[in-house]
Amino acid sequence: MFKILDCTIRDGGYYTNWDFNKVTVSEYISAMNNLPVDYLEIGYRSMPMSGYLGKYFYSPIYELEELRQQSSRKLVIILNERDVKPEHLNDLLLPIVGLIDMVRLAIDPQNLGSAIKLAEVIKKMGFEVGFNVMYMSKWKLYNDFIENLRGIDGIADYFYMVDSYGGVYPQDVIETIDLVRKYTNCRLGFHGHNNLELALVNSLTAVEHGAEIIDATILGMGRGAGNLKTELLLSVLNTKFDIQLDFNALEKAVNAFEPLLDKHKWGTNLPYMISGSNSLPQKEVMDWVTTRFYSFNSIIRALQNQRNKIKDNQQLPLFKPSKTYKKAVIIGGGPNAEEHSKAVMQFIGNGNGETCIIHASAKNAKKYQELAVDQFYCLVGNEGQRLETVFKGLGTFDAQCVLPPYPRKMGTYIPAQVTDKSFELSQIDFTTQVNDSHTVLALQTAIKLGAQQVYIAGYDGYNEVPLTELERTLVGENEHLFDAFQQYTGITLYSLTPTKYKSLSIQSIYSLI
Repeated sequence: MFKILDCTIRDGGYYTNWDFNKVTVSEYISAMNNLPVDYLEIGYRSMPMSGYLGKYFYSPIYELEELRQQSSRKLVIILNERDVKPEHLNDLLLPIVGLIDMVRLAIDPQNLGSAIKLAEVIKKMGFEVGFNVMYMSKWKLYNDFIENLRGIDGIADYFYMVDSYGGVYPQDVIETIDLVRKYTNCRLGFHGHNNLELALVNSLTAVEHGAEIIDATILGMGRGAGNLKTELLLSVLNTKFDIQLDFNALEKAVNAFEPLLDKHKWGTNLPYMISGSNSLPQKEVMDWVTTRFYSFNSIIRALQNQRNKIKDNQQLPLFKPSKTYKKAVIIGGGPNAEEHSKAVMQFIGNGNGETCIIHASAKNAKKYQELAVDQFYCLVGNEGQRLETVFKGLGTFDAQCVLPPYPRKMGTYIPAQVTDKSFELSQIDFTTQVNDSHTVLALQTAIKLGAQQVYIAGYDGYNEVPLTELERTLVGENEHLFDAFQQYTGITLYSLTPTKYKSLSIQSIYSLI
């Protein structure tokens, strides 16, 4: 029977920044003590890095001591080979001798030679050694890597094939095992990602062809589209191989992580399927899906650009407005832009032609489309599709669209009917942190239009408490943009409608009409 390594805490850390509360970890460890799982990978050991990375990225000694006391399973930590030098190993590993059973190395195939040198030292310290070699779908491209496989016998206890992109098929697994077996007798393992929902069949195929250890995580929690689900693997083993299983313990493990699944919503989706099918990195897709409000169309267009090795699919004339305006009113997508639309329109209509509207989002544009003033639309994310919905075929559309500077990482979608009315910014002047959000486009457009006064409606903030990580990210980004704009231009931003944004001054729309 093959062995199972559960790496929920380590791989799930990509969603929690390697912080898990104590109750969750304790329930997980307790459940695993009663399940046929051999190894638990509970985090990284790392040298100091910039930015905040949580407890299980560094795995402090006191934490490992506590886990060692709680767990009856073999414990594993992993090192990022690219970040670890031989001179770091004493500090990282000597203090955990007796606490940790296996040390795995996450390895770029091009660095296998240096990984072998690290492993020689680690092996002498008394640890089992696992090689997690990434990008298995591209191994054939690395001639030096194939030759270096001869050097792992007697050093690596397990040599893992890692489907980093989540895009291999069972036949690929078979062919890779046949390739590796020509150069090494090391015990093989498989770590499958689930972009194409093939992690289970690929893992079982690996076992059928000689793999002796398989990675899995509770609820599939892991980077990007996630991994083989531990509960699925164990359920299959129970029915297929009559492995005895404590389903109460398995339920306890699943229940411990369900709140995190509800919060972070990992798992495959269309962008992850596209990235897996084309062997494209999951890191950017994960960032786009979890930390920004990008539409799936935008993400897929960006992935297609990567696959085709092009920067973008359309370059536009530069946005060079022929007219300036005394006042600009930026309309956001919040409910308050609709709730107070009559008052806002009266305020704009009283502007004697010196006021324009900038739609950060077209979500509320229908309320304002009959207003006889110049209007500009920020075309980012799914705004092209939204324009088509709001204007029902765009036959009545008479405005200009403004897009981020070229090249646009997320690609470009412009409805055919507005192509001749679409322009791109040459650059973002007031910040270097963001160049393709609704807010940064609206504020830069106000600068290009020469606005001396800038008002905002429909930037409500979020009323839900607590905020999701996605919402917190967007709020923080917008706060930065409001502050940076005001500092750069010297113009105070006034919200005409209720807002939770602290960077905005408030001036009631009803005091102005």
